[in-house]
Amino acid sequence: MSRDVCIHTWPCTYYLEPKRRWVTGQLSLTSLSLRFMTDSTGEILVSFPLSSIVEIKKEASHFIFSSITILEKGHAKHWFSSLRPSRNVVFSIIEHFWRELLLSQPGAVADASVPRTRGEELTGLMAGSQKRLEDTARVLHHQGQQLDSVMRGLDKMESDLEVADRLLTELESPAWWPFSSKLWKTPPETKPREDVSMTSCEPFGKEGILIKIPAVISHRTESHVKPGRLTVLVSGLEIHDSSSLLMHRFEREDVDDIKVHSPYEISIRQRFIGKPDMAYRLISAKMPEVIPILEVQFSKKMELLEDALVLRSARTSSPAEKSCSVWHAATAPGLHPSGLRRVRALLAEHLG
Repeated sequence: MSRDVCIHTWPCTYYLEPKRRWVTGQLSLTSLSLRFMTDSTGEILVSFPLSSIVEIKKEASHFIFSSITILEKGHAKHWFSSLRPSRNVVFSIIEHFWRELLLSQPGAVADASVPRTRGEELTGLMAGSQKRLEDTARVLHHQGQQLDSVMRGLDKMESDLEVADRLLTELESPAWWPFSSKLWKTPPETKPREDVSMTSCEPFGKEGILIKIPAVISHRTESHVKPGRLTVLVSGLEIHDSSSLLMHRFEREDVDDIKVHSPYEISIRQRFIGKPDMAYRLISAKMPEVIPILEVQFSKKMELLEDALVLRSARTSSPAEKSCSVWHAATAPGLHPSGLRRVRALLAEHLG
């Protein structure tokens, strides 16, 4: 099955230059291309790969209608107007996928019709698995340091309990008891408390980051979006804007549900009593790399919606693909199944 998955479809109009008129239809964005289909006949008027785009701009047609113009190689220019929910939303999403395609490795996804050799595929799978395992090793090392700090804290608590027990024993002893002075002893290692407090206040830092991806973010409503970044940590999720300012942090236990609308789109929600829920919707070309990690961290809170379920059933229809994760089989060829299983096992062991 083709990896050219449909990401989003928007109602709009397209300027048909030979007939000098606007045609209503649907603009569809896939992982590799853009196409426009008319509402009246279902005919595909234009279809071109994202890799052939030279420029994407916001313009006004006849100084009245706000439009998006896309310039192809060979100076072919396409006009799209009357975009819903808004021109800014459509522009931000298309530009994000176009830029991510340009930033990706040459030849990796630019042309799906050119198959890679078996050696190139194996090399890519090994490199992806190695990177995930290195990230996991760093996280586990950081968690080991935290466990050492907890053990030091428990030792200190035990020594404090011994002092309290001695104090209570002396208070309960009669005044004529000759051995009361021996109950007072200075507990060993009186300084670890300061060390423990410093360790517990230490920021989580880069060691806790599992993966960071660019994303197009909408908060509560889909009519307003902005570019930003999603960061997946062992302790939760962070959403930043394009200026790296923190928009919101979801602690791991605060996330109530994560809905997977497609391999490229998810929504995250935290419920509150007496006030609106905190909800974010994120679209990213790198989302297929994040979903397997989210499945490990939030397995009981993940929900596959209809489009994602259809894709999952289609991707796992062949016997060779049934043993692999749907997201790996669908759109994340850089993550080898054995590497993914290793990541799942390690995270499941240390995250509960």
